[in-house]
Amino acid sequence: MNDSAARAELIGLDWGTTSLRAYLLDEQGGILETRARGWGIRRLPPGGFDAALDDVLVGWPALPLLASGMVGSRDGWREVPYVDLPAGLDAVARALSHVDSAGGRRVHLIPGLRHIATADVMRGEETEIFGALALQPVLAARSALLLPGTHSKWVSVRNGRVVDFTTSMTGELYAAVRHHTILGAGLGADDPPVDHEAFLRGVVAARDSGAAGALSRLFSARALVLAGRLAQLAVPDYLSGLLIGEELRAALAAGRIDPATPLQLIGNAPLCRRYAAAASCFELGMALPPPGAAALGLWQIARSAGLTTAALPQPRVNGANP
Repeated sequence: MNDSAARAELIGLDWGTTSLRAYLLDEQGGILETRARGWGIRRLPPGGFDAALDDVLVGWPALPLLASGMVGSRDGWREVPYVDLPAGLDAVARALSHVDSAGGRRVHLIPGLRHIATADVMRGEETEIFGALALQPVLAARSALLLPGTHSKWVSVRNGRVVDFTTSMTGELYAAVRHHTILGAGLGADDPPVDHEAFLRGVVAARDSGAAGALSRLFSARALVLAGRLAQLAVPDYLSGLLIGEELRAALAAGRIDPATPLQLIGNAPLCRRYAAAASCFELGMALPPPGAAALGLWQIARSAGLTTAALPQPRVNGANP
């Protein structure tokens, strides 16, 4: 057994729709090793969830296993009921479920959160939220968080609990418009190199769309090309800017952004940088994401649930992909 395995105390799994990421964590929540596989719940190897689990755990010690994300959804390994708002770390930890693999490994599953009043749900993002609160304790008392992605989450935190959130399907809308409408015709499946100027142009178009919103400006992606005012290869970034800009415009209109208080981003660093660039067009500040939130969130929930008896964390991120 190598030194990392000897010091390990928990294996955390971030298991989503398209990928599986595993973290070997030490007694303080530090990452000893990270592994990534393409085994999302919609693309599993022969043998299904059991085979995917065995593959990602090869050579690692028998430790408590805790998984977050869509693995606990209706389409996952086993459905785990949502926890209703308001919800903090303890409520989520108390609601853990589990599934036993064919190889005899028990996988504890983290529930998502549900906002009954607005008929909204999240699954996986709650783990990143609790990790971010541990990394930056100043956020726990009162903060606004944005987790951009396929389904962006706008989250309000009070006294360490998630008290409100809403979902914007910006990423999925982009994929649908880009690949399944006339606006993306002739571009092929892969996006061309990033055109930052076109992206910001789309953001500004959404910002200036007023009460009509960016839906009233979507067709401009084609009209501008026909008029020779937008390069065909710039269309994807222009559309991205339009949709992200509309997400920000709508959030401002709904009062979800306080212009005087920077919004905390959490999640994929390149995507978060894109949102921060878009926010600058609205004269808004967005703090870039702290690294390691997902892994530390898994450790925090495990500790609260009694899966580990470790002391309070001194977070660090030093793992590497094999």
